[in-house]
Amino acid sequence: MKNKPYALYDLPVIRDLKDMIIKKVEQNPEKIAFSYSIKREGLVNKTYKNFWDDITAFGTWLHKNDMKGKHIAIMGENSYQWLVCFFAITCGGSVAVPLDKELPAKEISNLLSKSDAEVLIYSDSYNDVADDAIKMLVQEHDERQGFMSFKMSELEVFIRQGMELLAKGCNSYVDYEIDTEKMCCIMFTSGTSGSSKGVMLSQDNIVADINGGCRIFVLEGSTIAVLPFHHAFGLVVAVLMVIHYGQTIYINHSLKKLRKDLEIAKPQTMFLVPLFVETLHKQIFTTAGKDGKDKALRKLMKLSNILLKVGIDIRRTLFRSVLQAFGGKTEYIICGGAPLGTQYIKDFRSWGVEILNAYGTTECSPGVAVNRNYYHKDGAAGISIDGIQIKLGDDNEVMVKGPIVMMGYYKDTAATNEVLKDGWYYTGDLGYIDEGGFLTLTGRKKNLIILSNGENVSPEELEADFYRYEAVKEILVYGENQMIVAEIYPDTDYVTENVEEGKLQEYFDEICRKVNRNRPVYKQVGMIRLRDDEFPKNTSKKILRY
Repeated sequence: MKNKPYALYDLPVIRDLKDMIIKKVEQNPEKIAFSYSIKREGLVNKTYKNFWDDITAFGTWLHKNDMKGKHIAIMGENSYQWLVCFFAITCGGSVAVPLDKELPAKEISNLLSKSDAEVLIYSDSYNDVADDAIKMLVQEHDERQGFMSFKMSELEVFIRQGMELLAKGCNSYVDYEIDTEKMCCIMFTSGTSGSSKGVMLSQDNIVADINGGCRIFVLEGSTIAVLPFHHAFGLVVAVLMVIHYGQTIYINHSLKKLRKDLEIAKPQTMFLVPLFVETLHKQIFTTAGKDGKDKALRKLMKLSNILLKVGIDIRRTLFRSVLQAFGGKTEYIICGGAPLGTQYIKDFRSWGVEILNAYGTTECSPGVAVNRNYYHKDGAAGISIDGIQIKLGDDNEVMVKGPIVMMGYYKDTAATNEVLKDGWYYTGDLGYIDEGGFLTLTGRKKNLIILSNGENVSPEELEADFYRYEAVKEILVYGENQMIVAEIYPDTDYVTENVEEGKLQEYFDEICRKVNRNRPVYKQVGMIRLRDDEFPKNTSKKILRY
């Protein structure tokens, strides 16, 4: 199919998350919903019926133990048990509070307090952090003496007890009717500046994103869950939307096992952030370089691109060994969370993998825009998902309106009023929409460099130009004394092989000159500053700007 507009995909509309799972059980109860590997047991498969049975059993246990309506925090690595907890909580009248497992105990304690969590479910791997966080919480807040917690390893026992309760006719959970307008989840933002805010999402919010997003992109095979479930992208897009498609998700517990898990999962589609794409890209060329085949790989890519222009597609044959790095069957990567250089999109396309950029924000449940399977634009964030409106403010700020927009920030009216006005969510992102309906982002409003001549410069726009060069691993552009500075962390492997010793500064100064050639004077970088170590990042692996 040519790269042009076409009709939206048609999927059944779901009312809430419970409705979504029940529909899958009715359609194909024995379809494998989740696969994962355990040391002693090997590969474990859970069908959609297994999943729903576990959800209802644990949900029944929660109701029986007076946890209906409570705010229940979940902390741990990606796991089947994590997802059972999330669904049991949100489909039974309680509020799920996913927490970032990488945060220190003090911050976990703060988020438990900020979200009014009364219960914490955590994995055994984070036992020490959980214990310390709860001790801090109770010490600082006398009213939290009754705070409850338990480990995910106990879930099997609770599920068994829940099944016994169901057998005795305890149907309060099964019969519970979800109020889709009520808050069901508090997801904390993980921005690059400022403290985390608790985003209140209802089932209406989340389900609107699932219904609307799945009409833009269609998934026709299995996936692997790599992104953390405590992030909206990793949970709603990479898991909940896949469930709506009725496909199988292989759960990756640890990035250390990713390569092995890819061999087992053989995903047709992956949901990744740019860091993962860049790492995979580097691994492929590093491996080829070790075998002395990197130049041959580039020549094959050029040949493949020429053949594609005349309608001949033999990419999956030419690059069979490259595709094995993703499991061998990958056709699509949905990439979001941060900008991705177009050179990666082009290289992956040469190998037979289409990278489709997406754009979202936790406050929008999270998906706002995505490129389509057969209608996409390199460098663009995509077209808006079905059922929402996007418009640009006078300063080109991206604004979103529709059922995906959050209820507000939990117990933070001032912050809510700053971003929600007349039903519109002011994202703080800058961009433009072209005649094809594609949204392209140009930077963050608060990151703008304001020069004394009144000109505004988007640092992200300049950073994107530098990222086209393989020698640049990380970069931050900022203003200093009315001059634009580009601070760069070089790719050590690349510069070791390609840059003459003692000429590093000259090399990057030359890159700067090339970037400046295509820019007006006020947008030109005045200084290159090299650094010896990576930039500090948040747990989402985004560089901290402030």
